Amino acid sequence: METETVTGYVDHIIYRNAENGYTVLVLVVNEEELTCVGTFSDIAEGENIEAHGEYTEHATYGRQFKVVSFEEKEPEDEMAIERYLGSGAIHGIGLALAARIVRRFKKDTFRIIEEEPERLAEVKGISQRKAMEIADQVNAKRDLREAMIFLQQYGINMNLAVKIYNKYGGEIYSVLKENPYRMADDIDGVGFKTADEIAARVGIKTDSDFRIKSGIQYVLQQAAMDGHTYLPMEELTRRAVYLLGVESSQVEAHYMNLAMDRKIVMQLKDDITQIYANTFYYMEANTAAMLKQLDVTYDVPDIEIEAAIRNIEKKTEMELDEHQVEAVKEAVRNGLLVITGGPGTGKTTTINTIIKYFELEGMDIFLAAPTGRAAKRMSETTGYEARTIHRMLELNGGMDTGSAAGFERNERNPLETDVIIIDEMSMVDISLMYSLLKAVVAGTRLILVGDVNQLPSVGPGSVLKDIIDSGAFHTVKLTKIFRQASTSDIIVNAHKINNGEEVSLDNKSMDFFFLKRYDADKIINVTLQLIKQKLPKFINATEYDIQVLTPMRKGLLGVERLNGILQAYMNPADKSKREKEYRGTIFREGDKVMQIKNNYQIEWEIRTKFGLCVDKGMGIFNGDTGIIEEINDFAETMTISFDEGRKVEYPFKLLEELELAYAVTIHKSQGSEYPAVVIPLLSGPRMLMNRNLLYTAVTRAKKCVTIVGDEQTFYEMIQNNSQQRRYSGLRDRIVEETI
Repeated sequence: METETVTGYVDHIIYRNAENGYTVLVLVVNEEELTCVGTFSDIAEGENIEAHGEYTEHATYGRQFKVVSFEEKEPEDEMAIERYLGSGAIHGIGLALAARIVRRFKKDTFRIIEEEPERLAEVKGISQRKAMEIADQVNAKRDLREAMIFLQQYGINMNLAVKIYNKYGGEIYSVLKENPYRMADDIDGVGFKTADEIAARVGIKTDSDFRIKSGIQYVLQQAAMDGHTYLPMEELTRRAVYLLGVESSQVEAHYMNLAMDRKIVMQLKDDITQIYANTFYYMEANTAAMLKQLDVTYDVPDIEIEAAIRNIEKKTEMELDEHQVEAVKEAVRNGLLVITGGPGTGKTTTINTIIKYFELEGMDIFLAAPTGRAAKRMSETTGYEARTIHRMLELNGGMDTGSAAGFERNERNPLETDVIIIDEMSMVDISLMYSLLKAVVAGTRLILVGDVNQLPSVGPGSVLKDIIDSGAFHTVKLTKIFRQASTSDIIVNAHKINNGEEVSLDNKSMDFFFLKRYDADKIINVTLQLIKQKLPKFINATEYDIQVLTPMRKGLLGVERLNGILQAYMNPADKSKREKEYRGTIFREGDKVMQIKNNYQIEWEIRTKFGLCVDKGMGIFNGDTGIIEEINDFAETMTISFDEGRKVEYPFKLLEELELAYAVTIHKSQGSEYPAVVIPLLSGPRMLMNRNLLYTAVTRAKKCVTIVGDEQTFYEMIQNNSQQRRYSGLRDRIVEETI
C-alpha cells in the first residue's frame, strides 16, 4: 500500500469511541473538507495534524482518508494558534479568551505557555492559578504526544500506546528500557508475547531475569487455557525452554524466587514437584476446605424417607429403582452429595423426587447449571426455575483474569436457601466452583449432578472427576437404562461406546445413522446434503438447529475449513447482507456465531418485539451461540441475538472473542443439546480421537445422530480409552483435608 500524506486542522469530530480511540473527523486541507477515519490517541478540534494513510471509497459515506499514523503539528500562524486554543482542547479557554492571548503574545504564544507560563496572567481574565492550569494542560498534551511517538517507534499501535501511557504516564521510558515484561502483569491486552516483542526491539537480552520469570508465568497461563491447574516441574521447564530459547538450568534457577514472590506455589506429590500459578493453588486448596465444611450428616430414619418417597411416587406416577431411592436418601442425610450417570439413567426423575421431598419439608431450593442452555433444559425437565450459576451468584462484571469473576454473592453475602442443586457438573471449572462455594454457607445442602464420562470443563480443573475420585464424599452412580430410554439408539449406543462395546452400523435405527465415506470432500458434500435437504424434514427443525461437531480445529475436516464451506452454502454473500472481515474471517448478517471466551463485562438485553427492554444482565460465556442480526460500520458494532433472546452489541474490537459456529469442536459443544448432530469422522491424533470425545459428541443429540466417515476410525475411538492428561490437584487437596 502506498501511503499519502495530508496536512490540515481538525474542523470537527463526527464520532469518537473513547475506549479505543476510533475517530471519524473532518480535516480542513487547503480550505477543503476531508473526512478522515482512524485511531487517534487524543485529538481535539482545532489541532493541526499531518496524517499518513490512503484514500478509500466507503459504500455509504463516499470518499474518506483512512489514517494509519499521524503527528500533531504546532500551529504555525496566529490564526491557527487562536483556532487551536479556542477549540475546547484546553479546558477553561473559549474563543474570546484565545483571541486575547494570541493578540498579546502573537506567534510567541506556545513558547510563553511552555517557558514563562506566569506571563499568561498579563491577559485580562487569567489569574496566576489559571495561567498554571493552562500551562499544565498544554504540557500534558505535549508529553502524551511525545510518549506516543516514542512508543510507536517500537512498533506499538496507537490503541496499546494509549493504554500504556494511561497506566505509567512519564514512567513509560524507564518501564520500557528496564522491564517491559511488567506490562504483561499490569495491562489488560498485553500478554507475554507482546511484551517479548517490545523487549526484543528495546534490546533486552534473551536471558534477562525479567524475561525468564515472565515466560514461566506465561507457560502456566497457557497451560490453564488447556485445562491444567498446575504443571509438573519437568513439563514446565521443557515448555519454558522451548518458548524462551534458554537452558533448563536458567529456567529452574527462578522457581524459588517466583515462589518467594508468591507468584507460584510448589507442591511435592509422589516424588513429582507440582508447580501452580498462585491463584489456582489457593482456589483448589480453599475449594477442598469448603467442600469438607459442607459435608455434614443429618440423622433421618429410613422409614421416614421411604414413606415420603412412596407418597411422591404415587402423586407423580413415577417409579424409582434402588439406585434412585439411594440417591434420595443420601440427599436427605448429607450436606454434600454427588449424583452421576449417563443419559437415560434417570437423573431427571431422581432430581425431581429430591425437589419434591425438600419442598414437602418446607425448604427453599435453588436450581442452577453452568450454561444458559443447560439451565433452560433443567427448567423444562423439573418445572422449576433454573438459572445459570453466574446469574444465581449475581455477576457484577468482574474481569476474566483466571481469578474468580466479580459476584455479588460471596462469603460476605451468601445465597439464602436450604438446598442448591447444580446440573451438568462436568462443565464446571475450578474458578466457578470456588466462586460458588464461597457463597454457600455450612448447613445448606449442595447436590452436584453430572456425567463424569463426558469431556472435562473447557476451563481449568477437573472438578467433578476429582471430587468423585477423592472418595471423600457420598457419591451415587446411576447405571440402569430406563425402559423409555432403551428405545433410543442414541442412548443405547452412547452407553455401548462408554463401555467399549461394539455398535451396530446397519442403519436400521430411527435416530442413529452411519454413512460410510472415505474422502474429506465427499464427507463435506454428504454433510451439506443432510443439513440442506434431508435432516430438517426428518427432525422437524431448521437448518440452523442442526449442529456439525468435529474433533479438530485444523485439517480437512477441522472447524476452520468447515465453517468457511458451510457459511458459503448456508448464508451466501448477498448485497442485502452487510459483512465485516476480521483477521481473515468474514462475519455476515445472518451468520451463526459462538463466543469463545468468558466475557464477564459485556451487557445483554432481552427486548420485546416493539424494542422495549424487559430484562438485562452481564456476561456472555465460552460456548454461547447466537445469530448476527446487524452489522453497523459507522458505529463499529455488531448486534448478535443469543439463546433466550439475549441481544448484545459487540464493538468490532471484541470480534476476536467470536467465531463462526456452523461447525464447532466437540469440546465446545459440551453442555449443549441440539435436535440433530452431524459428526464428520476421518483420522486424527490418537490422544484426541478417544472414547470420551465420541461419547460426548453422540450425547449432544436429542433426536438424531448422523456420523459421516470411516467406520474404522469410529471403532478405534471406542477402543481408545486414553484421555489427554489433565493436570489438576483438587483430588490431592481434598485427600489432604481428609487426613
